[in-house]
Amino acid sequence: MLLYLVKQVELAARARLDDIFRPIGLTALQYTALTVLERHDDMSSAQLARHSFVTAQSMADMIAALEVRGLIQRDRDDADRRRLVVALTCEGRDLLDRYRDEVRALEEDMLAGLSDSEVTAFRIALSTCHSNLARLPDKTPGPDRVGGAQ
Repeated sequence: MLLYLVKQVELAARARLDDIFRPIGLTALQYTALTVLERHDDMSSAQLARHSFVTAQSMADMIAALEVRGLIQRDRDDADRRRLVVALTCEGRDLLDRYRDEVRALEEDMLAGLSDSEVTAFRIALSTCHSNLARLPDKTPGPDRVGGAQ
């Protein structure tokens, strides 16, 4: 099944990211959260959890750990003082910069043997698959779903 293969690629990439970051006490999921914040500053914890593929509870624990290390900071949102937002610190940005080449090399390892056009097609295909699954499913009962299973 293709779904199984996609999951195997994700697990292999995550294991390699863990190998890269284990010496500094960072996990692949923590690295992912930092990269999300690099692209989207001032996110709520819930937004960061959704973009980082973890539960809200896991994100709360992750935020606490990253904040203690000085890699992120929490502040009140200027637009809504009741809301806390999370942002990278200079130390967080420096860490991402230090490991950018290693992570790029991991991606190159993953794509080895594919031509530039195949990599482009792969990116487009993955993006399309993500878009297809990210849409909310239609909950409207269709003719074959009215009144339950037939």
